[in-house]
Formats: sequence, structure tokens, C-alpha cells
Amino acid sequence: MRLPRSVREADVAGKVVLVRADLNVPLENGAVADDTRIRASLPTLQLLLDKGAAEIHVCSHLGRPKGVDEAYRIEPVAARLRELLPNDRIHVLENTRFNPGETKNDEGFARELADGCDLYVDDAFGSAHRAHSSTEAVARILPAYAGLLMEEELRHLGMLLGDVARPFVLVSGGAKVDDKVGVLQHLGRRADTVLIGGKMAEQLRVENPLDFEVELPTDVVGAAAFEAGAESATFAVDEIPDGWLGLDIGPETRTAFAARLAGARTIFWNGPMGVFEWPRFAEGTKAVAEAVAGNANAFTVVGGADSVRALNELGLADEISWVSTGGGASLELLEGKELPGVAVIPS
Repeated sequence: MRLPRSVREADVAGKVVLVRADLNVPLENGAVADDTRIRASLPTLQLLLDKGAAEIHVCSHLGRPKGVDEAYRIEPVAARLRELLPNDRIHVLENTRFNPGETKNDEGFARELADGCDLYVDDAFGSAHRAHSSTEAVARILPAYAGLLMEEELRHLGMLLGDVARPFVLVSGGAKVDDKVGVLQHLGRRADTVLIGGKMAEQLRVENPLDFEVELPTDVVGAAAFEAGAESATFAVDEIPDGWLGLDIGPETRTAFAARLAGARTIFWNGPMGVFEWPRFAEGTKAVAEAVAGNANAFTVVGGADSVRALNELGLADEISWVSTGGGASLELLEGKELPGVAVIPS
């Protein structure tokens, strides 16, 4: 995989640097509810400070507002960034999505962002699959470099596309096959075993668009209704009563999946095994999380908001080789697609 030139190589002393960070974090009651992405941006900002940058202009989108929206002002995010890295050389710009030109990859808006800056650093891997003004057009105006987080995401995810240690086990879950069929086709062909859970498993049981075999659950925890407190029971997959819903993988499947993962040397996991937000249907996702984190001999990569949330809630994130914040960008990269925000940065 081609890696773009790194911010480590950039001469930033005395210069003004525009940094595209991924500060798209959840807000609650006007404050940052989860600062994981803000913390992930700190190493690049600290490096630029240490290398003597005169000023650092940080830009990011926040949510998906259609123009100016008071609920998506960047200030709460900027306040948290100032708490984590207080320095008067860092200036956080307003939400890039407030400008309608952002999502149109408008050169005019890109020039506004670039005005007064000497170079550009893209550290927002999670937005690299979008050709927007702050991720693509501006990199054609200023000398462009990849930030440290961007660099690490590309390096770790790229390892899954190279010569991996085997057995290579891919675990996928969630609600829709359509969202992940691309990465399943591209990466699944390279895997020795593909384990499928969640609603995806039900869809693949009816119609499998993939051109290779996958392992599906043999039992499920079903519920009489899609409600947290609905009556539930465990069934073999071919014995679920009419009208009942499979909301988690069952104990037999958990044991089988855990055994596969225990013997793996490379693992990629994306997507929960059921409706893990409800404790009664969280055991499958918990079992997979524990099996992935517990395999100290494997190179492990976990992506997807729900999988990462499960790891964090279980206190297992530090046991994973790489926890990707990339979301859709991670999946597109693993599909084999070129990411506009990466392609535009020279090697």
C-alpha cells in the first residue's frame, strides 16, 4: 500500500499549519460526551508544537448540519481540546459543514481555509473517504502531509491487505449486509475463516451474495418482540418460533466462534453479534470481544463504532493491536478503494 508523506518529514518551524482533525464527537447538554477522537488528534498537534510551528489552525466537521446550526457550534469541542492541550498557538476553526461548499469540494472554501497557512496536515482518517474542501481540495493548494493518526491507521489497516499471519479470521456483524458486502468480498477471500453474526447472519442464510463460504450461527437468543424486556429464549436457528426475532448469537455459537478466534493469528472484527445495547442480548458481542482481546498471539484490528463501544465498555480496548476510528473510511480502504483524502497527498 502506498503511504503518503508524513508530518514527521515536514519543516514547520515558524510556519502556520492547517490541520484537518477528526473532532466529530458526540455532544450532550452542550458538552463533549466522548473525547476519544479529540485525544487521538493530540499527538500530531503536540508534534507540530514541538517542531516549532508558529500557529496551528485546526478544522473539522461536527455532525451533519445543513449550514449554520447553533447545536453544532465547534466551541464545546474546542474547549475540551484546550483542556487537554492548552496552548495559545492552537486555534480551532468553526465547523466546516457550516459552509455549503465543504461537501461540494469547493475550491473557493478550500482557499478560505488555506488563507494565511504555509502547509496542510490531514490527520482525519475517518473523513479520508470523502472528497470535501477540507480533506481534498485544500491539499491541492498547500503542501500536504499525513498526520500521525492518519499514518497509523493506514499502516495497521494496510497490514490486513498484505501477507498476514495465519489463520486469518474475519468477524462481521451488524444489521445490514449491504453496508459491508464490499469489504466482505475483498477481505473475506483472503481470510481463512469468516464468522458472521447479528442480523447479517439471517440475511446471508436466505441469500448469500458472497462467492465463498461463511460460518453462521447455529443457535440464537430470540425474543418475542423487539423490546428490551420482551420474553426471550435460546433456540437452534431452524427452530425459532414464528414471529420471534433473533437478537443475539446463542451459547453454542459463542463457544464455536471463541474457539476459532483463539486459534487465529490475525483477526479483523467489525460489527456486534446482536442488540448488545440491551444487556440480555449482549453476551454474544461480549464473548467475541473477550475472545479477540484474549488472543495475545494474534495481530488484532477492531473497527466500527459499535464494536469499539463494546470494547470500551468492557475495558478491553488496550488489549487490541489497533482500534480503528475510521468507520466508513476503514471499510472502503479494506474494500480496496482509493481514498480521496489519502490519494491527494504526495508520497
